[in-house]
Amino acid sequence: MPTITDIISNGESEILEFKKQFNADVIETVVAFANTRGGRVLIGVSDEGRPAGLRFGKEVLRDYVNRIATSTEPSIIPEAEKSTTAEGEIIILSVAEFPLKPVATRGRCYRRSGSTNRSMSPSEIAEMHLHSTGQSMDAVLVSGKTKDDLDMSAVHNYMRQAVVQGRRSFSGQEDPWQVLKKLELVKSEQEITRAAILLFGKMPQSPLTQAVVHAGRLREKVHIMDNKIIEGSIIEQVEETVEFIKKNIHVRFEINGKPQRREIWDYPLPAIREAVINAICHREYGDVADIQIKIFEDALQIWSPGFLPYNMTVDDLLDPDHTSKPRNKLIALVFYDLGLIERYGSGIRRILDACREAGLPQPLFENYSGGFRIKIILSMQVSQQEPIKEGAPIGALNGALNGELNGELKIGVLRFINENPGVQRKIIVEKLGIPGRTIDRYIAELISDGKIERRGSKKTGGYWAL
Repeated sequence: MPTITDIISNGESEILEFKKQFNADVIETVVAFANTRGGRVLIGVSDEGRPAGLRFGKEVLRDYVNRIATSTEPSIIPEAEKSTTAEGEIIILSVAEFPLKPVATRGRCYRRSGSTNRSMSPSEIAEMHLHSTGQSMDAVLVSGKTKDDLDMSAVHNYMRQAVVQGRRSFSGQEDPWQVLKKLELVKSEQEITRAAILLFGKMPQSPLTQAVVHAGRLREKVHIMDNKIIEGSIIEQVEETVEFIKKNIHVRFEINGKPQRREIWDYPLPAIREAVINAICHREYGDVADIQIKIFEDALQIWSPGFLPYNMTVDDLLDPDHTSKPRNKLIALVFYDLGLIERYGSGIRRILDACREAGLPQPLFENYSGGFRIKIILSMQVSQQEPIKEGAPIGALNGALNGELNGELKIGVLRFINENPGVQRKIIVEKLGIPGRTIDRYIAELISDGKIERRGSKKTGGYWAL
C-alpha cells in the first residue's frame, strides 16, 4: 500500500492533482476526474509537491464532501480521508469515474488532459453522453431526411462488396432497405441516421456541409500549389483523397530484375490509405470543420475534427493491444464490411509498420487544435553527433532523434520545447495533450541524453531549454 509520500512523489498527472487549499478549482478537478478515469485531489500540498504545513478542523471532511456534492450535477460524493505527515496534514479526496456522464459544475463540464483540466466543447459533451449511454455519434437522426434521400444502388454495391470481402452473406434477393434497418442505419422511412446519409446519401453534404475533405499541396507552407474540396459519400471520399495525395507526391521506380518494376513513393501508400480512412471514419461529424490534408515539401499532415475518442489517450493509441473505441460505430461497421478496415484498432499499427519499413521516422500522432493530427515526416539524414541549436528546423530535430531518441512523441516534446523557449511543464502537458507522467519520462530521457537542460529553479517556476 503506497504511503502519502509515495503518492506525492509521482507528481501531478491525469489521476493526481495537488491543491494548497480547498477552492472552486478543487471542484472543477473532481468533475474532470469523474468525467475521465477518476483520480485523487490532495489538499494541503503545494504545486511543487510539498506539504503546506496546514492543520484541518474536525468537520472539514464532511464540509468538503457536502460542498462538492451540492456544486456538481449529477452529485459527486468523493471518498475523503485525512493523512498526517511531519510537515502537516493532507486531505485526500478520491473520485471514481462516474458511470453516467458528463458531470458538470456551475453549468460547465471538464475533462482531464494530462495534469490539467480542460473545458469541454458542446460536441464533446454530446459525445460523452452518448458514449456513456451506449450510443454512437453517427446514430443521431438527421432532421428532414427520408428514405427518398438515400441511394439504393449504393447500398446494393455495399452488399456485393461485403460478400466479396467475406464479411457478410447477403443474398441477391435481399431488400437493401431491410438491410439498412438491420444495420440500424435507419429506423423508419422518416428516421434516417447521420451514418446512412454520409454512407449512402444522394447528397451527403446536404445538410452535412462539413462532411468533406479539403486537401492541398503547399510550398514553403504558405504557397498553395494544388487545392481540392472532395465531396460525395464518405466511401467515395476515401479513394478520391488517396488519388489526390498520390498526384501531389513523388514516386520513383526501382528495377530489381523482376518482371515488374517497384514503385517507391515519398510516403508508403498503405500508411496514406490508413491515415485517410482513420480521418474519415473516426472524425467528429458534429463539428463544422472539414478534414484538412496538407502536403508540405517535407511532411504530410492529415487533421480531422474531434480529439481522440472519449477516454482514449495517445499512449493508448500507440499500445499494440489497445481496445478499439470507434466514435462512429455504424460507419466503422460498414467500413469493416467493405474491407476498408481490416480489424478494429489495427490501423495505427499498419501506419507505424509501413513507415518503419519505408525508413521514415515514426509519425506524429496528437490531439491538436480541436482535432486529431497524423503527421508523417520525410527522413532527414543528420548526424547524431551534430549539436542541435536553438531554432533548428523540424527536419533536423527529427534526423538527430531517429536513433537514440526513437519515438515521435518524444520528438514532439523536443520540437515543442525548441519552438517555445522558456516553456513550463504544465503548458507542455496542456498543449500536447500527453499525460504528465509520460511528459516527465520523456523530459528525464532528453536531459539524460543531453538534448535539453533545466534553467531556473523549481521553486520560482523553472523551465527547460535546448
